[in-house]
Amino acid sequence: MENSIFPYVPYLVAFLALILLLEQISYLKKKRFLPGPAFVFPVIGNVVTLVTNPTKFWDDQSALAKTNAAGISVNYIIGRFILYIHSTDLSHKVFSNVRPDAFHLIGHPFGKKLFGEHNLIYMFGQEHKDLRRRIAPNFTPKALATYTEIQQRIIIKHLACWLKRSSDSPSEPIPLRILCRDMNLETSQTVFAGPYLSGEARRRFNVDYTFFNVGLMKLPIDLPGFAFRNARLAVDRLVETLSLCAEQSQEKMETGEEPTCLIDFWMQEAVREINEAKQNPGEIGGGFVYNPKEIGGHLFDFLFAAQDASTSSLLWAVTLLDSHPGVLERVRTEVRKFWSPESGNPIAAEHLREMKYVEAVAREVLRFRAPATLVPHIAGVDFPLTENYIVPKGTIVFPSVLDSSFQGFPEPEKFDPERFMEERQEDRVYKKNFLAFGAGPHQCVGQRYAINHLMLFIAVFTALIDFRRHRTDGCDDIAYVPTIAPKDDCKVFLSQRCINFPSLN
Repeated sequence: MENSIFPYVPYLVAFLALILLLEQISYLKKKRFLPGPAFVFPVIGNVVTLVTNPTKFWDDQSALAKTNAAGISVNYIIGRFILYIHSTDLSHKVFSNVRPDAFHLIGHPFGKKLFGEHNLIYMFGQEHKDLRRRIAPNFTPKALATYTEIQQRIIIKHLACWLKRSSDSPSEPIPLRILCRDMNLETSQTVFAGPYLSGEARRRFNVDYTFFNVGLMKLPIDLPGFAFRNARLAVDRLVETLSLCAEQSQEKMETGEEPTCLIDFWMQEAVREINEAKQNPGEIGGGFVYNPKEIGGHLFDFLFAAQDASTSSLLWAVTLLDSHPGVLERVRTEVRKFWSPESGNPIAAEHLREMKYVEAVAREVLRFRAPATLVPHIAGVDFPLTENYIVPKGTIVFPSVLDSSFQGFPEPEKFDPERFMEERQEDRVYKKNFLAFGAGPHQCVGQRYAINHLMLFIAVFTALIDFRRHRTDGCDDIAYVPTIAPKDDCKVFLSQRCINFPSLN
């Protein structure tokens, strides 16, 4: 048997060598004159560096892009040619051309396999516009005011736990990353699904979300025992749980009750639209019905968008306020004008809108450390990105939101909330460089909710707690987990600042 196979081994080796050579030639043909590795490992490309040290991988891509007049660089990951965009103008060109015959927003290099086909970001044209219209009632001032009290109640509850942990071991700094993640997960669950998630459902939800989070940063191997498979199956279970929440909410809204969470606001609008369709079955849209499974999928999309990005922003807010005591003191002064922790009342939605400096700090945190640093798209066709370069079909394109944040603005390396105050209006003058929420037709629909959450955390945290960073070499370096966070997970010492800790239960 061995003798019968042996003569074919040289031919097999030659065949494999030819395939790998053609792969290398294909890469170089797509690369053309752009900066990037001259040689890439067969099949896997540079995925090892991406997985083991994503910070270095993306820093290297950014540095290479800066050497090119167009502001772009290339690489190769698991059989996929990738294009990194440093240029703000080219990033806008990608964002504004999300359509079937141009770029497709994918959210994650292997997002469709991980998230499924239900995701809002995969939609185009009228279908996408219609869904965004139906989502809009979830983020009206009335809805946001409802969420504000929920957010504060959960923030205060978790801060009390953080203080207890700190007082139990006062000499040990507390890493905030996991604590912030857990707080944000409870906030998202309560704001989005409200009373429809039981205690047991929340426990399972937390386990599945951990599976999902781990799988985001792993190789896309969809086989039993691998983190990516666990993540994909966890998403299916999470969507099913949220679908049941949507069904229960619809039943409640059909009785005419007032909304108490995001899914209620959504289902209230759904009930209105369903009733109109029943009354006018012959008109366009007549007979319209909502699919609970689709709603569950979109709710998961919201949760994913809110969860890790928000955790990143909260960690950087603590880090930057600690290193800028003048900014911190001004924040505390403004918060005192509108809220007393001892009052037992939450920060009112109208008072939150009056905290102009706190909002400026929140926006500067988002500019300085944009949580969604990269927004992956895929080229659906050969697309002329510049006069000299056509992006090949199938290329994964990474516009860098973080790089854009450091272009245009005066002294961009300086953390300076004043730039977002009315006197300087840099948010208007350099609007195109502030891409923390994207741009174009897929710009984040929940950006006001995200800013409110960051503002509430900054206001409540600074009013209730004295904090000090445990500073070590490189502690503030960027780590991808999967959004960016301080390398040391933001270790702090905490102590209670106010005399009577508030309770909003």
